[in-house]
Amino acid sequence: MTDAAPPPIPPFDPATAGWEPYQDEGFIGLIGPFWQKPDGEAYRYGFMAEHKHHNRRGVVQGGMLMTFADRSMGMACWYAIGKQPQATVQLDVHFVDAVQIGEFVEARCRVVRRTRSVVFMAADLVVGERIVATAQGVWKTLKPKP
Repeated sequence: MTDAAPPPIPPFDPATAGWEPYQDEGFIGLIGPFWQKPDGEAYRYGFMAEHKHHNRRGVVQGGMLMTFADRSMGMACWYAIGKQPQATVQLDVHFVDAVQIGEFVEARCRVVRRTRSVVFMAADLVVGERIVATAQGVWKTLKPKP
C-alpha cells in the first residue's frame, strides 16, 4: 500500500476571493500591488508576498511589512477622518512571525483614539488567523491645500 501525497494546495488568488488591486504610483507602485476589499464604510488591505519582497533568509523583508502597515493604517485613518489629508508622525512595528513567499498578508486596522489633530491607530498583520506583526502609530490631520 502506497501513501499518496495530498494534492498541492493552489496558491491564494485575491481576485477570486473578492479583493481588488489597489493601484498607486510612486513607491507603492514599485512594491505592490496592494489589494483592497470593501469592509463597511472602509476597506481591508492585503498583499501577496512575492519573490521581490524577500530578504537574505528567503522570507518577507521587515521593511515591506512596515511599509504595508504604514499604508494600510494610513488609508484606514484617511477614511476615518472623512478623507482629509494626514501624515504619519510615529510608527512602531513588532515582528511576530516570518511571512513566507506566496502567503497573503492582510492588515486588520482600527482607530484607537481620535482627537482634533491626531489619530492613534493600531493594526494586526495576519496570514489567515496567524498574526505575523503588530503595529501602532499616530497620524497628524493636515489642513487641506488651498
